Amino acid sequence: MTETDTQREVTHRQLAKCPTGITGMDEITGGGLPRGRPTLVCGGPGCGKTLLSMEFVVRGAVTYGEPGVFMSFEETSEELAKNVASLGFDLADLENQKLLALDFVYIERREIEETGEYDLEGLFIRLGHAIDSVGAKRVVLDTVEALFAGFPNELILRSELRRLFRWLKDKGVTTLITGERGEGTLTRHGIEEYVSDAVLLLDHRVVDQIATRRLRFVKYRGSVHGTDEYPFLIDESGFSILPVTSLGLDHEVTSERVSTGIPRLDGMLGGQGYYRGSSVLISGTAGSGKTSLSAYFADAACRRGERCLYLAFEESQDQIIRNMRSIGLDLEPWVKQGLLKFHAARSTLCGLEMHLAMIHKLTNEFQPGTIIIDPITNLSIVANHNEVKSMLMRLVDFFKNRQITILFTNLTHSGELETTTLGVSSLMDTWLLLMSVESNGERNRVFHLLKSRGMAHSNQMREFIISDNGIDLVDVYLGPGGVFTGAARLQQEAQEKASALATQEELERRRRVLDRKRQIMEAQVAALQAEISAEEEELRALNDKGRLQQKIALAERARLSAARKADSPDSKEGE
Repeated sequence: MTETDTQREVTHRQLAKCPTGITGMDEITGGGLPRGRPTLVCGGPGCGKTLLSMEFVVRGAVTYGEPGVFMSFEETSEELAKNVASLGFDLADLENQKLLALDFVYIERREIEETGEYDLEGLFIRLGHAIDSVGAKRVVLDTVEALFAGFPNELILRSELRRLFRWLKDKGVTTLITGERGEGTLTRHGIEEYVSDAVLLLDHRVVDQIATRRLRFVKYRGSVHGTDEYPFLIDESGFSILPVTSLGLDHEVTSERVSTGIPRLDGMLGGQGYYRGSSVLISGTAGSGKTSLSAYFADAACRRGERCLYLAFEESQDQIIRNMRSIGLDLEPWVKQGLLKFHAARSTLCGLEMHLAMIHKLTNEFQPGTIIIDPITNLSIVANHNEVKSMLMRLVDFFKNRQITILFTNLTHSGELETTTLGVSSLMDTWLLLMSVESNGERNRVFHLLKSRGMAHSNQMREFIISDNGIDLVDVYLGPGGVFTGAARLQQEAQEKASALATQEELERRRRVLDRKRQIMEAQVAALQAEISAEEEELRALNDKGRLQQKIALAERARLSAARKADSPDSKEGE
């Protein structure tokens, strides 16, 4: 078999998909809903069935150029238009462009009971006309309960339901049919889910007084699909669905480094800072300076021209900006320039899944290079530790895949400094631990690097000083009595200076004594040398005198010999 034939066979085996245009939906389904087949959307009241169906039709018309029909059995066209206007959907304009046909069908159960006759022939004619009028590729029927309210006999209901689904398939339109959740069944009649090619269940639950919206594909014939429960949002942009599964550990890494905003901390991290795309954890007790370090990191990112998203769970934007001004850091210009975006909300605002979906949504919209979440421990209020850890694992995978540097802050308690309540330290590439040390009636901040994967880093503790001029890292004093910080360190440094000064003075005194001794010795040596020189001179004089006396004596003997007429040696030899 040739390569082309193989490709054709694979293509033939693959189920044709109709992209929804809804954020996250196509990722879950591997491309969209089954094209040309009916999909059932069921759920309780207020879960978003109608909005999801409307967005499916509108996105198809606007994004993919596929006209649609929205047939409602409960809300009029005017009511629908008003309800979805807040999402930015202009249904009237789409109708004028022949991209959308709205039809409201009113069914009165009492009239059906009086006549005793009811079938779907009229619906087929009306729906067929609407499809042909705009050349529709997508159809929505909202809701099926109103449509089948006139069928008291379940056998007839099942037969007409199958006939409706077959008619829609024959028309080749991709259809969404909404249905209300039943007691113990997905729908009120418990029949629709069996004849639908795909069943989508929407859920709006309240746990511990916190509401969460979730979505799940109960079935999807002919296609692999996500089977988990996925949180979703409904906001001014429409539906936003979050795939909650973690990504594989196959993301790319880089050796590029990003500054922490504090030069000496960069020096402790090999002189360059964190790796881009890494996960950083700053943990410490209350008031140890976690937010201040985070703010400096945000400032450094903005100075690089990089966008930074700051997610705050304890303080508002204005409060953080005001507080940072007290340490010489002004973040407001970055906010005005659009480089720094704050999202401040209490963790109890919504459930854990909604926070996860919101973070994904903000990331996709703002496209930051750096994200700060301050603090993650607040999330444990809305979920148990395992759920929060699972969420953070998915976030770390999501950010690493996008090469986003993420910084988390974590509140710890005394006695549990080198542990995290949520057990997420193993997910972090770099871990900074801040501590408060009490001595001499005061508390001072100290921090050190517990780990930093893939780089040489300092293992020394540093005193962490926050003042009007910003953050300064100074060496702590390590002595026999332990770690000295603050006033104790200053006192110790003063003592060391006094001791060094006393030592220097003693050295100077001893040097002077030695100099005096050297001078005395040199004088004594000079005197001895002078004495020796004098004695040598006297010795030379005596020596000269002796030679002179010898010379005189020889001369005198010669004279006496001459006076005696003594024979010379030559004359004696002649005789």
